[in-house]
Amino acid sequence: MRSIKINKDVLKLIFERLKASHRVIGPKIENNVIVLREIDYDDIPAGSSDIQKPSFYRISPDKKDGIFSFSNGTDSFKRFLQPPLREVFKFKKSKKSISITPSLTKEMPIAFFGIRACDLSALRLYDRIFLEGNIRDEFYYSVRKDLLIISVNCLYPCDNCFCSSMGTGPEVKSGFDISITELRDSFFLDINTISGKELLEGLPFEEPNSNDADERISRIDNCRKLIKKSVPFNELQRIIYRNFEHPRWTDIAKRDLECGNCTQVCPTCFCNSTYDYVHISGISKKTADISGSRIRIWDSCFSRNFARVHGGNFRPSRRARFRHWMSHKMAYTFDQFGMTGCVGCGRCITWCPAGIDITDEIEALRSCL
Repeated sequence: MRSIKINKDVLKLIFERLKASHRVIGPKIENNVIVLREIDYDDIPAGSSDIQKPSFYRISPDKKDGIFSFSNGTDSFKRFLQPPLREVFKFKKSKKSISITPSLTKEMPIAFFGIRACDLSALRLYDRIFLEGNIRDEFYYSVRKDLLIISVNCLYPCDNCFCSSMGTGPEVKSGFDISITELRDSFFLDINTISGKELLEGLPFEEPNSNDADERISRIDNCRKLIKKSVPFNELQRIIYRNFEHPRWTDIAKRDLECGNCTQVCPTCFCNSTYDYVHISGISKKTADISGSRIRIWDSCFSRNFARVHGGNFRPSRRARFRHWMSHKMAYTFDQFGMTGCVGCGRCITWCPAGIDITDEIEALRSCL
């Protein structure tokens, strides 16, 4: 890894060079919410900040200094790697043959611009699920293999963040091509790959000095101090597994609206369902041609039908569904994938209309041990 320092106006040159070869996905403001979209440099909400609390989100009227002055918005990057709705393949069956055609289209590669440490941790979990299992997800692979990542060290956490206690932030440590830390008058860049080095070739830069390195560390440390929420990371599995029948789950179920907001905004949720859309032509079963497509859509373990199988539903109650979701985040993924299923981004707290705070619920269960 190599580190350099650039003037702030050079960032626009980097962005324009990136835009020439990639679809740049980054933050912008739409309908008074910071979302992720394909952006131009001027779309970055520089100087903007947000106010987040349980069941509360607002863009602050106060302006801050700097370019990356805001925290994570509603979107995570997962929608560009696993879209909410996509066609998996087309099929056609005639009397003599059957054909299946994968629905993969060649598009300009994607660059994630401004991805934070928590979302990079979520991306590592997605890689485990969709690339390293027995069956590789070909759509995910087609996007992921050419993905360029320009990450940002988070300096302004929201009140719902708890990434530091999960070990997933706020500092970006791996999984990026270029990492940006905004200093007072410049940017400190860590270059981690050949692709990142090539993107910067020919652009003006300086070698950072010890003061620059100290300011980088100081700003990230200050972000850690601003993070208000936490969970006991090393106790999470014990808390979940020893309280599986605790009445707290019933208390949560009384407040839970079963809307699935948390699963939609969570960067690590990956539940989906598939459906076949079938078209039949012909006048009889023997002569009919059958064609159609298989569609994959996001689903949620909060959906009452998600756990329905032949013979019944193995999570019939709201209590069981919430317990499964929270247990999967905080315990099961350690056993399944060797890493956390919650990255501490706090989105589920912000966007829960009932204001359920997962850190409070963990603490309530912990007090019963």
